[in-house]
Amino acid sequence: METNLLKKLKSLFMVIRSWPAGLRKFVMGLPLGAIGRVSRYVAGILLFLCLILFIIPALQRGIIHVPKPETSFGSGKESGELSRQKAELERTITRLDMKYRGLTPRSAFLVINTSGNRFYLYNNRKIYREGECSTGSYILLESENKTKWLFKTPKGRFSIQGKTTSPVWKKPDWAFVELGMTIPPENHPSRYEYGVLGDYALSLGHGYLIHGTLYKRFLGLPVTHGCVRLNDDDLEAVYRMLQVGSRVYIY
Repeated sequence: METNLLKKLKSLFMVIRSWPAGLRKFVMGLPLGAIGRVSRYVAGILLFLCLILFIIPALQRGIIHVPKPETSFGSGKESGELSRQKAELERTITRLDMKYRGLTPRSAFLVINTSGNRFYLYNNRKIYREGECSTGSYILLESENKTKWLFKTPKGRFSIQGKTTSPVWKKPDWAFVELGMTIPPENHPSRYEYGVLGDYALSLGHGYLIHGTLYKRFLGLPVTHGCVRLNDDDLEAVYRMLQVGSRVYIY
């Protein structure tokens, strides 16, 4: 390749030397401004000659190397590291998928999001129904004797302990304290209230229920004393889908 380059350059110099002496004298005798214009003219001729004599033939023969875009991600060492990381990530995903399947049965189960106040009813690990609900308000209530109640919905994994139609609410002590009333005896008739929990109720244990509400305009807001409230249609779907022992996940 060097021999060919030298040959082309020699040929180029021979062309320049072949100029008539009168032309060379004419160029030498021109004023500086004219020389500049002639020099630009001569430079254009030289560039054109270079294109004809060297650059175009070199490109045709592949002498001048035009780099191709890189298609690899780097060296073999880097590619090996990427492959190792990919394999490790795939193993982690597999482990998490197995853990998820172990925690989520194929039968129906319910998920409660207390931050967004939304519920998700699953069947065969697919969402069957979803919508708004209401959960604990996190309001702290204190009685005159310093008894305190924090109205929050418990979080964790639960199961349905029982199912009831046309449930009756037995008011706990805080319901009277909240209204500034005297707390009645345990089984006093004033503790029982009908028609405020909807048509169905599902027990989570420890006094927490999934039930209906008279205040549907508050669905989607954290306004309850710890229970989970649903609208009528959603409550009926949950009641019919879940059985005693069905899992409920609250987070």
